[in-house]
Parts: sequence; C-alpha cells; structure tokens
Amino acid sequence: MTTHSELQLGGAMHAGFDEVLTPDALDFVGALEHEFGERRRELLQARAKRRARLAEGEMLDFLPQTREIREADWHVAPVRADLGQRWVEITGPTDRKMTINALNSGADGFMADFEDANSPIWRNMVIGQINLRDAIDGTITYDGSDGRHYELAENPATLHVRPRGWHLPERHLVVDGRPVTGALFDFGLYFVNCARRLLARGTGPYLYLPKLESHLEARLWNDVFCFAQDILGIPHGTIKATVLIETFPAAFEMDEILYELREHSAGLNAGRWDYIFSAIKCFGERAEMVLPDRADVTMTVPFMRAYTELLVATCHRRGAHAIGGMAALIPSRRDEQANAEALEGVREDKQREVSQGYDGTWVAHPDLVPVAREVFERGLGGTPNQLGRRRDDVHVSARDLLDLASTPGEITEAGLRTNVSVAFQYISFWVSGRGAAAINSLMEDAATAEISRAQIWQWVHHGSKLSDGRTVTRDLVRQILDEETAKIRESVGEDSWRAGRPAETREIFDRVALSPELIEFLTLVAYDYLD
Repeated sequence: MTTHSELQLGGAMHAGFDEVLTPDALDFVGALEHEFGERRRELLQARAKRRARLAEGEMLDFLPQTREIREADWHVAPVRADLGQRWVEITGPTDRKMTINALNSGADGFMADFEDANSPIWRNMVIGQINLRDAIDGTITYDGSDGRHYELAENPATLHVRPRGWHLPERHLVVDGRPVTGALFDFGLYFVNCARRLLARGTGPYLYLPKLESHLEARLWNDVFCFAQDILGIPHGTIKATVLIETFPAAFEMDEILYELREHSAGLNAGRWDYIFSAIKCFGERAEMVLPDRADVTMTVPFMRAYTELLVATCHRRGAHAIGGMAALIPSRRDEQANAEALEGVREDKQREVSQGYDGTWVAHPDLVPVAREVFERGLGGTPNQLGRRRDDVHVSARDLLDLASTPGEITEAGLRTNVSVAFQYISFWVSGRGAAAINSLMEDAATAEISRAQIWQWVHHGSKLSDGRTVTRDLVRQILDEETAKIRESVGEDSWRAGRPAETREIFDRVALSPELIEFLTLVAYDYLD
C-alpha cells in the first residue's frame, strides 16, 4: 500500500466526500496506480502504434499467436444467481434521482456509468460513489423541487458499474507526480468502499469494462482484480465483469478477452455506438471505407451483422452471456403515433437480438424496459438465458468484419446537419457537467457524439460528396454550424445559451471535428475545459 505522502488530492472536499475519500480508500487507489499505472501507459502506446500501422495500410485480422486459445475447448467460470437472468439492463449516470429510478425501473440490471453517460467533473465522480454506496445500503433517497420523494422499492435491479476507459485520467488525484488512471480511481473507490457491502447482501462487485482494444488490456484488468481481491482478503472470482466489445480491434480478440478474464467474466456486450465510432477511427484514412449518414449504419448492415453474430457465437461457445446493444430512444408523450412507430422499431431491434441468441439487452429509458422485457421473456420462453444455443452455424471471417464498403446509404445535408447539431449540443452539455443528454428524442452520450464529430472529420478529410453533389468542406461545416447554433440559441433562450459555454464548445468542436488529424477521443480534449 502507498503512504499519504505519495498522494496529492487536488479536488475540493465537499460535505460527505470524506466518507468515500477515506485515507484507506485513497491509499488503495494509490496502490493500484503504483502497481499497474506503467503497464497501462505501455498499452496506450501500443494502441497508438496500431493506429499508425492502420493509417499506413495494415489491416486487422485474427491473431495467429493466439490460435490455440480460439480453437481450444474452455469455459468461463459460472456466475452468481443474480446474474443468471439479464433480459433487460438499463444504463445511465450516477446522479441520485436517476440511480433510484433506474434501480426501480423493473430492469434486471442497472449499469451505473462513470464513463460515456458521465461528465467527469470532480463532484460527479465523488457524489456518484456516495450515491452507489447509499443505494447498496438501501438508504438512498431524493426529494425533488416539485415535492416528489424518491426511494428504493423492493427488489431493485442488480447493480453493475462502468468505470472509465484506460485512456482517461483523473487529474484531481496525483500519484508520484502523475494524474491517477481514471479507471483505477473509479474501480478502486467503488471496490474498497462497497465490495464487502455487496457480498453481505448476497450479490457482488459487478462491472462493465469499456473501450478495450486487446486481450492484453483485459489481462491488465484481470490482474487488477486479483490484486484488489488479495488486498481485501476476498476470494478470486468474486468480481464479475462484462466487457463491451465496442472497438474494432477487440472484435478480432473476443475469445482471447474472455480467456484472460475467464474466472472474472460475466460475458460480452455489443457496444454498437462506440463500435461504429471505432470503425471510423480505425479506417479514417481509407476512402473506400467512408460510411454514409449515421442513421444508415444500422445493426443489419453487413459489417455490423457480422460483429453481432460473432459475439453471440463466441460467448455461448464459452458459456458466457451475450448482451445486446443500446436502445437510445426517449419515448415521446406528446406524439402518440410517432411514439408508437418508434417503440415498434425498438421491438423489432430486440426481436432481432433474441433471434441471434442474445441473453439480454440494453435500454436508456425506463419506459423501454417493459418493451424489451416482453420481447425477451416471450422469445426465451421464460428461461433465464440462451446459453445452451451455441450458434455453431455462425462463420465470420476477417473480411466480413471489415466490410464497411457494403454499407448502403448516402451522405446527405440532413445527415451532416444532424452530426453538427448533435456534436455541438453534446459537447456543450458535457463541459457543463452533463454526460447524457436528450437530443432529438434520443439519449446521446459520448459514444454517439463521437460518431457525429468523427463522421464530420472523415467526410471533410476525403472531400466526400453530399447527395446533392456538394463537397463537404470545412467552410461548409462552419456555415452549417452557424445556422444550427442560431437555431439552438433561439430554442433554449439566452440564459441557457450562455450557461452552455458556447465559445468554448465551438472551440472544442473545431478541434475534434475539423483538425488536420483525427483526434482520438473528444473527451480527452474537452477534459481540459472542465473544472
């Protein structure tokens, strides 16, 4: 363990913060950083080298050196009873009211998100930890300004927690002169404060792991888990983690990722939005792999279908759960016909997942829980999962996974305007402290905003043509940005417009959408603008 002299806490200590930022908790996070920080930095360097090779023309493929793992017969360890059925999981940030509503939503699980649905201002990160502790204890309550009182109902959803990805820092805690790894901060505080609480209630520390790009990054997480369990005297395998397959490189290493985490694995999730963003990022330099409007890149286009089929087949071969993608719709209470049509689209999407063999799915709004639950309950005949359905009929090649060129659709002015508007609005919300925002009846988070700004960059970089023949240029994007921000300003009013930090938002937009090189993550750029 570290000593206090090796740690520098730079974040303000508001009321209650000392209950989770205890000396022992900070020492625990410091110990994790001492043990694993350098390996994490080496793995991030390996990512950069891969990106450079892809830009030079190399293509992704299944790893020849791990063929034996893919071909061998092995299974992940079994999960506890409360992870046996995962028909519907709802996701969202860790603020107090949303945590209560998500746990009470009727979903099987709630993924409390410190990553894509969260803006990592200091208060969000620490208050989120307090809220999760109180939720586990059953003491969490919230009183709204409208007089409504919120508290936990009986049989709340099973709690999962998503820490930040390996790429993100937490600058408010410095260890040996470096900002601590955001993932280790989030995981460390949650585990040291809540692991024994969870076990005492018959559950466990369940995690979602985002943005992994290789089995070596999964191995790092597995070593973190073993180290953490040893320090607290908790048996190995107590932690269970579901890995989001949401980067293109990870799609070629699904077996290997499950293998590295096999005693701690709770399965894989089809992180559809980040996967599309990763496709753009990996192949941004390739004109033949430019994607059409974001709305055209559905789950049924060839490269997405191949990825989702392979995920189920891989999971079930190894006895692991396969969890489907996010339904980001926010149901409308004003337009019944539009709402009915949108809900039918969600129903069809979930029926597709059931037909492919998925064991559960994600939704972003409580009103979608009954729709998804009904589809999975009926589709699975009331059984907890489809682990017995092996999908040996699935044969996906590297060529299938890489077939972006077969994606049908056009690049339209409407699609460009949507990307510009969504990216600008989301960045504004993010720098103002909100990581999930309702925009155009969809719950936008960092992943969907990343698609929007990366597509803008890709279209400008290649001089892509709109369906009306015009070329997408920086000047055209800035013209549309002027027009769209004028609409936003008029819609929200002057006070809200100023509160959204428009000048800084525009500066960030310009950097992440219109720079000469494709910036890796908008959140890394925008993090410098947070308090």
